Parts: sequence; C-alpha cells; structure tokens
Amino acid sequence: MKVIETIADLREARRACAGTVGFVPTMGYLHEGHLELVRRAREECQTVIVSIFVNPTQFGPKEDFTTYPRDTERDLSLLEPMTDIVFMPIPEEMYPDGSSTRVDVQGLTEVLEGASRPGHFRGVATVVTKLFNIVQPDRAYFGEKDAQQLRVIMRMVRDLDMPVEVVPCPTVREPDGLAMSSRNTYLTPDQRRAAVILYKSLMMAGEMWATGEHDVATIKQAMTKLIEAEPLAQIDYISLADPDTLEELAGSHARALVSMAVRFGKTRLIDNRLLS
Repeated sequence: MKVIETIADLREARRACAGTVGFVPTMGYLHEGHLELVRRAREECQTVIVSIFVNPTQFGPKEDFTTYPRDTERDLSLLEPMTDIVFMPIPEEMYPDGSSTRVDVQGLTEVLEGASRPGHFRGVATVVTKLFNIVQPDRAYFGEKDAQQLRVIMRMVRDLDMPVEVVPCPTVREPDGLAMSSRNTYLTPDQRRAAVILYKSLMMAGEMWATGEHDVATIKQAMTKLIEAEPLAQIDYISLADPDTLEELAGSHARALVSMAVRFGKTRLIDNRLLS
C-alpha cells in the first residue's frame, strides 16, 4: 500500500494503475461504514484508492474542524489489507494560496443540512470535484447515511459530465441500530444510549408506512413526539421530502425520504430512511 501526500505524486501513481479504479473519499477516523465502502470497491475494481482529508471548507466557523477526531496510524492499519493507494494531502496542498474557485450545486443544497449549515455543501462539492480531478476514478463509493450529500454529488457528476460512476452503499449500523459515524465518539455513555432514539423513530416511520399511513404530517408528528420524549435529544429538523428533489412534502405520497438531525449535547447526528 502506497501512502501519498502530494497531487503530483498521486497523478504519477494513477498513471501506472491498470484496470478499473475505485475511489473512496473519507475524512479519516475510519469505522466499519467506511470499511464497507472500501470492501465494495475492492470487490468491483482492480485498483482501490482511498483519500484521508479533513476538508476545512465544509466546516462552519462554529463547527468542529480543529477537534474532529483523527487517528492516522489506526486508519492506515485498517486500510492496509484492501487498499492500493492512500492519498493524504495537507490543506495547503488542496487549497494553495490564492485558491478562490468553488463548486456550488444549486437546488439541492439550500434545504435540510444546507439550511442548518450554510456553505457546507459548497465545501463538499468543491473538495469532491478536486479529488475526482486528481484521482480520476472510474467508480466512487459513498454511503447512503449522508443522503443529501449523495444526491448533491450525483447531481454534480451529472451536470458537469464527470466521467465517474457514483456507487451508493447502504448505511452501516451498530447492533442497536445507531448509524455509524465518526462523531459518535463525542457522545457520553448516557448520550450514546439515548441516541438510539433516531433509529427507533425511523423504524416507527417505516412501520406506519407499511401499514398504510402515507400522510407525511402524521408521520412527522409521531416521530417528533417519540424523539421529544427522550430528555437528552434536541431536534434540529425532521423532514419528509421528495427523494429526488428534496422538496418538503405535504399530504400523502408514494415515496418519501425521511431524514433528521438531532443534537445530544454538543454532538449533532443525522440519519435517514427511504419510504417507498
């Protein structure tokens, strides 16, 4: 496994790659969710490239860029058995002095996470565009846990005619249902136990849908009531939106993306489920 820190060296290594190249962009502090993406890439591609880069442009001024968890040695040991190249640039390599170009995907980024975290998706779209340009993958693997991010990237690839196939991969969960996230490490033991309420509320929404309740206001009200009953949970938003456009729905529908952001102390967790 090669560990590469500069764009020039990565491009040289990429030119030597044979066959299909699969790419998994990460911010490090890897968990089983990340590793499932890498395994999928390993199964489907001849060469696997993983990036580890905590991208400063997707963090807001009051967010956790400086304290975001990092453990490079552990990450590399986890990647070693199934990765050919790890790209680990420093911020100055990705954003040299005078860098002023940003990628803005309009229409999907003003709602949900975009409304709560202004500028977040501009940072995501910009860094993913740069990574795609540098790595030139045939396939790129993203988790469905970040449902809005996945849709933003797929729209960006379509609109800009990028020659890469975006491969969505199912959310990986802890045994009790909590979606795996690097930010789960911020939770206290009490908050960690309370955080399962996200999964419980999604399961309840699915059960309501399966038994014929397709009125989005009724489902949202039931989810809100369940989460508010957990004293450590503070709802940021609960949404039932069109799965393609992310426009908020009203009335009864055949499909809906239910998503949420909930705070436990200073830790903000997101999760989602497709109802169809």
